[in-house]
Amino acid sequence: MKNKLFILFSLVLLAGTMMAQEEADRPQRTPEEEAFKQTTRLVRELGITDSVRFDTIYRMHLKYARWRQKGLSRSENLERMNAIHRELQNLLTEEELKQFMNHPAEDPRHPHGRPMLTSPRPPLPSDSLQTDRR
Repeated sequence: MKNKLFILFSLVLLAGTMMAQEEADRPQRTPEEEAFKQTTRLVRELGITDSVRFDTIYRMHLKYARWRQKGLSRSENLERMNAIHRELQNLLTEEELKQFMNHPAEDPRHPHGRPMLTSPRPPLPSDSLQTDRR
């Protein structure tokens, strides 16, 4: 019985080590690569064709990609995301910003996407739908 438990424990430990190794083998993107990928995706989704705006958005993404490489805490990362959104409000037109805010964030680990941090909250039920308790 002890032998079987030892073998089972060893297999679990080995599987965990292999999964950790796979994550360590994944190549890390440079801030430049990350910024270019983010900018390209944003420009493509919003239909931006102006090269000056592309460069401005790229420089903004590069600044925050370098900031991200420093290994931020959760609160610092949230601050970074809010700073990106504030800066995008100045760079995008009203229509582009609306389209950006209504688009779900894409994450390769979540095939159906996930809502963005600043997505609008669902509306509260109206008073006419609530039942009157008397």
